[in-house]
Amino acid sequence: MQSLKYLSGFTIPFFAAFSLLWPTYFAFITVIYAFGIIPICEQFFAGSAENLSSSVEKELLSNKMYDLLLYFSLPIQWIILFLFAYLVSNYEYTSLQLIGMTLSVGICSGTIGINVAHELGHRSTYYEQFMAKGLLLSSLYMHFYVEHNRGHHRYVATPVDPATAKMNESVYAFVLRSFIGGYVSAWKIQFEFNKKNNIFFFSFHNEMFWFQVIQVFTIAAFYYFFGNLAGTLFVASAVIGMVLLEVINYIEHYGLLRKEVTKGNYEKVKPEHSWNSDKTIGRLMLFELTRHADHHYKATKKYQVLNHHVESPQLPFGYPAMMLCSLVPFLFFKIMNPRIPEEQFALAS
Repeated sequence: MQSLKYLSGFTIPFFAAFSLLWPTYFAFITVIYAFGIIPICEQFFAGSAENLSSSVEKELLSNKMYDLLLYFSLPIQWIILFLFAYLVSNYEYTSLQLIGMTLSVGICSGTIGINVAHELGHRSTYYEQFMAKGLLLSSLYMHFYVEHNRGHHRYVATPVDPATAKMNESVYAFVLRSFIGGYVSAWKIQFEFNKKNNIFFFSFHNEMFWFQVIQVFTIAAFYYFFGNLAGTLFVASAVIGMVLLEVINYIEHYGLLRKEVTKGNYEKVKPEHSWNSDKTIGRLMLFELTRHADHHYKATKKYQVLNHHVESPQLPFGYPAMMLCSLVPFLFFKIMNPRIPEEQFALAS
């Protein structure tokens, strides 16, 4: 029964479906829920820094329900997308309703889509990695699978990582830089892998090439089967999902740096190189993504057993509230800069 608390993560697609089926009154319900109700509710729950005992960890790791909850995300995400495309292509909506519906689906793509894909992408089994790619496809962000696992986790909290925000860098500048830098980095990683393993560019093993083909085919399929409006709004919802991911990246590592031991070589990744949040609602809804410090410390660790680290810098608010704060750079800097650990503040200055 303990695993069922993570069903709260599916309230986002629930409200997204609500906005699609009754847009006359509820087109923006997902936006209101994700960035209004949740941030307010999080202020009334202090969160918990308590960690699990080793015996409880073993028990949770043996419970397959935690994995099944992730697996359910794949069909749910695609059902939402197909419902969205079907409704848009068959019924008339006002511009305001279409905006609300697209935002709802985009939020779903960023949370259930990319977030769950992030968790599954670190798994070792083929079928879980396949599901991760299927979820990333829903946001047209499949290169994330290559860049995040083989780039970001290697270079996090260094100047060469496009997904690590610099101190006093606005979220607007960061999102653009991370978009471009992450995509370029993924291709570089793939080319290095191809060269090392003598892989031909059009080989089945050249994932980055096939990711582009699959994504273009998917966009074309939406346009062909559902029409121009549905195809365009599908792409728009995917972009919203991408932006949400990058804003989360922004707050997860803002201003944190590792020491350069020798030229191009950095100290080992430690819990203090990621911002942490123990807010209960955010932890449950995002499948413990907010305990990000432990994730980077031990990347293959499953979400249900991630720990709190006292040495990790703590976010003052939960993820949704921090995302809203980031939209006002001077406010975000005023809140966050004093919380950057002194040693890392000196490195970033």
